Amino acid sequence: MINLTPWLNARTWYVAFSGGLDSTVLLHLLADHARNHAAPALRAIHIHHGLQPAADAWPAHCQSVCDTLAIPLQVIHVQVSPGASLEQAARAARYAAFRQLLGPGDVLFTGQHRDDQAETLLFRLLRGAGLRGLAAMPGQRGLGQGSLARPLLGRSRQQLHDYAQAHQLAWIEDPSNADTRFARNYLRGEVFPHLQQRWPQASQNLARAAEHLGEALGLLDELAQGDLVLAQEGTPLAWPGLDSLDLAALVALSPARQRNALQYWLSRRTRLPDSRHWAGWADLRDAAADAQPVWRLGDGQLLRSHGRIWWLSGDWLRLPGAGAAWPDPSEPLRLAGNGSVRLLGAAPATGLRIAYRQGGEVLDIPGRGRRELKRLLNELQVPHFLRPRLPLLYHGERLLALANLPGLVQADCQLDWQLPTNAQGLS
Repeated sequence: MINLTPWLNARTWYVAFSGGLDSTVLLHLLADHARNHAAPALRAIHIHHGLQPAADAWPAHCQSVCDTLAIPLQVIHVQVSPGASLEQAARAARYAAFRQLLGPGDVLFTGQHRDDQAETLLFRLLRGAGLRGLAAMPGQRGLGQGSLARPLLGRSRQQLHDYAQAHQLAWIEDPSNADTRFARNYLRGEVFPHLQQRWPQASQNLARAAEHLGEALGLLDELAQGDLVLAQEGTPLAWPGLDSLDLAALVALSPARQRNALQYWLSRRTRLPDSRHWAGWADLRDAAADAQPVWRLGDGQLLRSHGRIWWLSGDWLRLPGAGAAWPDPSEPLRLAGNGSVRLLGAAPATGLRIAYRQGGEVLDIPGRGRRELKRLLNELQVPHFLRPRLPLLYHGERLLALANLPGLVQADCQLDWQLPTNAQGLS
């Protein structure tokens, strides 16, 4: 019924097992394959969202199914953040748990099928999604350190139901699936039956249309990759791990190609804004040269500084903690919310500390004399958002060095700063 050849070399097979029809069929298919062929270790994962009382009984059902199939089950409890869309919040919590679970070489199988593909296309059309939103769900994509696979996309819900009945499988009927206040449930329960009555191949044809849109998106992605080559040049070497693009290279493109390139670049970093919120890009792009505009997105923000746009997320969205004494400079020093530093070269063995800018600092530079720190940072075009968290090395009250700026030292030492993480791993 499904082809598992692409994933036979995986380290571990995980199945996202809700206990519903789709994931029950998927788990049974994988277990049957594992019994009769060489295959990676197989494990089931049940995510407990805690959103309805009925869900408390589902882990026991899933455990019973897994015991019958001799498959280990792991139940993970997640906290669903409140928000405008409960469905979206639950999905975000679920996939965050999956990302943390997967290691290199692991594959997570999920049970989306052809009807899900069709419903997703219609749902997003009604929301006015662009091509990136309308493209088909891929059969495989990266997720965390591993990958996500959808081997049932070529099968209909009816085929899965027939398989489950033929093998006498038991599954959970989620009562929330009948609640047509949820948009997807309304489409599934009220709209699609009418469409299929008039056009029996509606789901199949919509799924095929989604595949065509996916091919078109692939071409636009290739265009975006080419457009981003110049924009990614000139990244300052002092700030490894910070993602940035050259603004002038983007502005040289037509507005449509600007959006396409940014959509491709941002899709690896955050949930993309809808068309109504792309005004944030125009505001960022067109602000005055001395302005410091910010475009806030779902999982981070874009800032502009010294002719580049910079992506910040994770620890970068929080202010660092206070500076700290450095009792043993032979060992790296972890900084609260701000990565870590290590000392290179000779420096006093005691009395060292890390601090941050307060204003008015000066540095004695051999051959240049006393210079204002603000002027020095301007000369080196240090991005404005970096300056409040740039570690400064002091011996007592004397400023010795600035992190990652070899020319700004007063003593025979360098301060190497491992910047805070900037990776979210979404999308």
